[in-house]
Amino acid sequence: MRADAVRGHLDGLLLAVLEPGPLHGYAIIAAVQHRSGGALELRTGTIYPTLQRMERLGLLRSSWDAVGERRRRRYELTDAGRRALADERTAWQEFTAAIGSVLNPAT
Repeated sequence: MRADAVRGHLDGLLLAVLEPGPLHGYAIIAAVQHRSGGALELRTGTIYPTLQRMERLGLLRSSWDAVGERRRRRYELTDAGRRALADERTAWQEFTAAIGSVLNPAT
């Protein structure tokens, strides 16, 4: 799949994989890849600025998690993030319905 295929949908993808609970950056990348059947491969340089922006907007909160002597930042949805995810899902359904009606018109 083209790398630009997620452009405009990255926020929704990240919110969706964080819905079940907190994850650190690499786990977020792995969750998107797993849930997409390997079709979507995000890069760290793409998701970290997006996660930081979403945190500034109040959609996510983060905390540090220690794994041995290593520290990782975990991200989780806020209530505003859950509302934003619901809005993303509605917008996605409307978008796919509109595109589907053009690509596959009823006979």
